[in-house]
Amino acid sequence: MELPLDQVRTLLAVVDEGTFDAAAAALHVTPSAVSQRVKALEQRTGRVLLRRTKPVRPTESGEVLVRFARQLVRLERDARGELGMRGAGEPTRVTVAVNADSLATWFLGALDGIPHVFVELRREDEEHTAALLREGLVMAAVTSSADAVPGCSVRALGRMRYLPVAAPEFAAEFAGEPLVEALAGAPVIVFDRVDDFQDGFVRRLGGTGASALRHYVPTSEGFVDAVTAGLGWGMVPEVQAAPRLREGRLVRLGGPELRVDVPLYWQQWKLDSPALGALADSVVRTAGGALRRP
Repeated sequence: MELPLDQVRTLLAVVDEGTFDAAAAALHVTPSAVSQRVKALEQRTGRVLLRRTKPVRPTESGEVLVRFARQLVRLERDARGELGMRGAGEPTRVTVAVNADSLATWFLGALDGIPHVFVELRREDEEHTAALLREGLVMAAVTSSADAVPGCSVRALGRMRYLPVAAPEFAAEFAGEPLVEALAGAPVIVFDRVDDFQDGFVRRLGGTGASALRHYVPTSEGFVDAVTAGLGWGMVPEVQAAPRLREGRLVRLGGPELRVDVPLYWQQWKLDSPALGALADSVVRTAGGALRRP
């Protein structure tokens, strides 16, 4: 059973543009033609491919075809480039999901070794970047999951170490209490409302979670600045905490054994794309010098 390419590309346009009307404008066809193509593809596959919401979202089956469509687009551009055909001069773009701490500490260094490749970065928590791969929204991702998304390969990058730290004055206020009790009642810095990292650390110590007294700081640099300013304690990447620990602007909470190592992996489409392959090699090489060994 064939998958007509015009129908597959139309499905991708609907997902990218968000509505049937916007997809029609992008494809220079009528909204009726877009609707007919999507319906024909659903009939051919025997699956509902789109949730008719605003914006339109693919179903689980639709995600498979969206990912397929993006891979076709990537392969077509690579082939045009190798053949020197019209459009070969278009910039080579790769979409990547990466967590904020990697973006702030080591990931950008990987882009130095791949000239003429332009990246579109989607910032997302490392526990959720794999979902963007699964939905076909990105070609590759830095993720904490070693389980390969269907159609993707996995390479270990290393471990990012996090330390529980606070400003000296802040830590002094709770110095007389057992650590788990202090952290359960002390103000805490969290990245956003889905960030469970600080709560998870307190649970590892035997508590029920971090305090409800929270500051939400959704940037990696802002997070460590907020901790340094004494607004609360937080789990900070070792590479960001180290210079401030040496300067005495931060102190570790508890003994040296209190740390959390988060394993990171590179997942990417199983696609013979020179641009994607060059980026992957550069990311693995850069991570090898910045992260702790897997």
